[in-house]
Amino acid sequence: MVLNCKSKNILLLVLLAIAIETGWSSEEESSIISRFQQYLKINTAQPTPRYHEAADFLISQGKALSLESQSIEFVAGKPLVLLKWEGSNPNLPSILLYSHTDVVPSEHSKWTHHPFSAHLDSSGRIFSRGSQDMKCVGMQYLEALRLLKSHNFRPLRSLYLAFSPDEEIGGHDGAEKFADSSIFQSMNVGVVLDEGLASPDPHYRSFYAERSPWWLVIKAFGVPGHGAKLYDNSAMENLFKSIESIRRFRSSQFDLIKAGFKAEGDVVSVNMVFLKAGTPSPTGFVMNLQPSEAEAGFDIRVPPTADPESLERRIAEEWAPSSRNMSFTLGQFKQKAHTRDKSGKPILTKTDSSNPWWALLENAVQKAGGKLGKPEVFPAATDSRYFRERGLPAIGFSPMANTPVLLHDHNEFLHKDEYLKGIKIYESIIKVYASLDDNGRDGASKDEL
Repeated sequence: MVLNCKSKNILLLVLLAIAIETGWSSEEESSIISRFQQYLKINTAQPTPRYHEAADFLISQGKALSLESQSIEFVAGKPLVLLKWEGSNPNLPSILLYSHTDVVPSEHSKWTHHPFSAHLDSSGRIFSRGSQDMKCVGMQYLEALRLLKSHNFRPLRSLYLAFSPDEEIGGHDGAEKFADSSIFQSMNVGVVLDEGLASPDPHYRSFYAERSPWWLVIKAFGVPGHGAKLYDNSAMENLFKSIESIRRFRSSQFDLIKAGFKAEGDVVSVNMVFLKAGTPSPTGFVMNLQPSEAEAGFDIRVPPTADPESLERRIAEEWAPSSRNMSFTLGQFKQKAHTRDKSGKPILTKTDSSNPWWALLENAVQKAGGKLGKPEVFPAATDSRYFRERGLPAIGFSPMANTPVLLHDHNEFLHKDEYLKGIKIYESIIKVYASLDDNGRDGASKDEL
């Protein structure tokens, strides 16, 4: 295509307008998106994540930004990458920008584009597993630091970037061991930023707590018998009674959401995830024999505002009473995370004036042209809990507005424009956080800001 002089001038004006609006030239934008795609293409899906490939990539990015870097393996084969930008006053509590490197598996046949192709379509959508959860955030941290360094910003507080393994399977070999380590203690962390969720509307979402997972298996017992005979208290009958009781409770919680009285993160959710019973045969199951055992698994999520003792009584007295030949106690909780700290207080991050980090986040997002919605309880579990359990403020935040929530879904994507805006949001947040002095004042110079 040949452009005349007038067309060339118009094209130059359009490119100039884009550069002014975003702060990047088209070439710079292309490089930013390319780095994001490189990270997305590394297959870190459970159960066999390519952790070392991801770690090598992240360390190379850190070195390109002149950050101190190290790879730590609390468990062999599961590296945690830790990058550091030392502040001019390293005695002040530091800022931890946290993310995880692993992602959940994908059913490739259900995707329009391969989940690790990082395909950028004609409308600007980047399709990839991890595009929302949460490789976007990890790379946005790095790109925000790249911007700050290009503007000759010098942090007052030290900044750490942690890229941790295993969040998608509980974080026990990653964040949990990291938070317990002497390395973490030496970092003197003052606040943690971790993942949030996409928002379908123009407001960004922020999270001050999360629901704790209680993975419960209920087992019922009864005498075996002929499939034609009606028994009282058979294993299947007792389990059905429990399932119906649980279903009624689930409906009552769901109704609060449907009526608009509570958000998803504020109720106790219960979902049955498996049902197991019957006597196997070469062709399936024996059809004329009632089983003597039956069990079901439930994924329960408990908000920090709920009464855990009350829920435990409900499980013991209504859902799995021993009077109905049922059990759940002997190791039947596959996972049961804490909802209260050692003093009995709910595990959450305060959002009032007692927590200056929250107000600073709101102000920084506004300065960058965004707006926060009402603080929420994260409906699922994240690694933030390991830091909140130690009394640290941890805020869940992923700057993805005007974006459908697609974490763990088919065709997970993030639009490149939202990704780029998120970098600007993090630049603003990091600048404000890292410039706070020990008296709660902005310790950066006017030139730096």
